[in-house]
Amino acid sequence: MELIADTEVSCPHCGEIFPIQIDTSQPEQTLIEDCTVCCRPITLSIRCRPGSIVDLTCSGAP
Repeated sequence: MELIADTEVSCPHCGEIFPIQIDTSQPEQTLIEDCTVCCRPITLSIRCRPGSIVDLTCSGAP
């Protein structure tokens, strides 16, 4: 089973959509990633099952 899932997120700052990879081995995680377009930080709240993303929420990092 592949634990890395590909998905796309929409930046809450600039609105651009870009691809990311999520490690689904952890059931719940919070990550901060920089937008690949505007470089501003994005907080990702993620719920997973091994191999799939159940829920992903993006918000502007404080």
